[in-house]
Amino acid sequence: MGQLKRFIAEVLGFEGWKVEDWWWVKPNGVRYKPVSRVLVSPGTKLVVTVRRTWMGRCSECGRRCRKVHEHGELRGWQDLPWCGHPVEIEYAPDRLKCRHCQSACVELLPWAEPYQRETMRLQQHMALDTSSMPTSHVAARYGVGWHVVRRAERHALERWQATRSPEPLTMVGIDEKYLGRRNTFEDKYVTIVSNLQNGEPIWIGFGRGEATVRQWLDTLASEDKAAIKLFAMDMHAPFMAAIRNDKELAHADIVHDPFHVMKRAAQAIDELRRQLFFRGGPEMRAIGRGKRWLFLRAWEKCTPEQREELKRLLGYNGKLARAYQAVEELRGVLHAPDELTMLLGLCHVLRRIERRDNKPMRKLHDSLESHFKEIIALGKHRPPVGRVEALNNNWETLVRQGRGYRDLQFLLLKLRFAIANPIREEDGVLRFLALGLPVPYRQAA
Repeated sequence: MGQLKRFIAEVLGFEGWKVEDWWWVKPNGVRYKPVSRVLVSPGTKLVVTVRRTWMGRCSECGRRCRKVHEHGELRGWQDLPWCGHPVEIEYAPDRLKCRHCQSACVELLPWAEPYQRETMRLQQHMALDTSSMPTSHVAARYGVGWHVVRRAERHALERWQATRSPEPLTMVGIDEKYLGRRNTFEDKYVTIVSNLQNGEPIWIGFGRGEATVRQWLDTLASEDKAAIKLFAMDMHAPFMAAIRNDKELAHADIVHDPFHVMKRAAQAIDELRRQLFFRGGPEMRAIGRGKRWLFLRAWEKCTPEQREELKRLLGYNGKLARAYQAVEELRGVLHAPDELTMLLGLCHVLRRIERRDNKPMRKLHDSLESHFKEIIALGKHRPPVGRVEALNNNWETLVRQGRGYRDLQFLLLKLRFAIANPIREEDGVLRFLALGLPVPYRQAA
C-alpha cells in the first residue's frame, strides 16, 4: 500500500481494512485520477475502494467466521464530506457461513448497518443537524433526498435508544396535545405519557379519551403497575376514569397540575371582568379595555405601576376585588409546603367562593370541590409536574420545525433525545454531540 493510500486509510479510521484504490468522480459521472498538481473542482466526489485484510465477522453474533458462503457485489456507502468534497466508500461484502449461530448473513461492516447506504457517522451528523434545522435544509446540505435524511435520523436515534437502560417508572405524567386543524388524521388530539422522574415521554397515541389511556395501560405488566405511585394530569375526566377503573392501580394517587387549577381560576376572574367592564356600558368598557392580562398576572410579579393600576380597577367593584384576593390566596395554597397546610388553605378558599350570587366563582368552587382529593395529593407528594409542560414546549418546537409528523413513534424518539440531552452543561454538550452512542467500533474484521 502506497503512502497516499495509507494516508486515506488512516483518515477513514478502520482497522483491518486497507485502501485498494481511489479516484475522483465529476458531477457528470466521469471518473478520473489527477496526473498533475491541479486543484480538484468543487463538487467532485472522492470514491475509495477498500478491502478486508483480516477474517470477517458475523453480523448476527459478532464472532469471526472463516467460511465464505457467497461473494457479494460491489456496493457504495455515502460518507461524511472531506475537505468540501463528498466521499463514497465502495466494497463488495461477503456472505459468511457462521458455525456458531448457524446463519448465512452478510459480514459485519464497521462503517454501516445492514441495508443502509449511508455510514453510521453520516447518519449521526444528519440526526444532529435535524435537531436544529428543517429536514429539507439538511437534505440540501448533504445532497440527498429528504426521505434519506429522515431514514438516517431514525436509524441513528434507534441506535441511541438501544444503548440506554430502562429507568423505573414510579411517577407518570399524562397530557394531551392538539394536532392542529390542518392535519389529515381522524383524531385531532394525541395523548402523551411521560416519566416524571426524568421528563422523558414513554408512550404516545391518538385520541384523548379513556380508551387511549387504556391502550397504554394494557402494555404494562402487573409489576410495572405496582411500582407506580402517582399520576399527574389535568382535570380531564376520561384520564381519571381510565386510572380509577384499573383495579391494579387502586393504590396510585392522582395529582392535578397547579397550572391547570390556576387556569380555571383565571377563567373565573376573566368572566367577572367581562361582567363588570365590557357589559357595563361604553364608559366602563373604555376603562377596562386592554387590562385582561393585568388581572391574570400574579400580584407578586406585577411592577409597582401595575399594582397601582390594578388597585384602581379593583376599586370599581367589591365582588371582583374579593374574587381576585381569593384567586391569589389559591395561588399560594398550591405552593404550600405540606399536605395539612394545603388542606386548611384550600378549605378557606372554598368558603370564600361558595356564594350562589357569584356564578363564575361558584363554578370554580364546584370544580375545586369535585377535585379536592387530587389537589390535596399535590401537597403530599410534590411531584415535578412542571416537566409535563416542558414536554409540551419541546413538542411544539419539533412539530413547528418539522411541519408535522405522520409517524408518532419517530416523533417520540425525537422528543426523548431532545429531553435526555439538554445542552446546558459540558457533559450534556458531549452527550449531544456523541448522540448518546459509544465510540463507533473501528474494526469489524
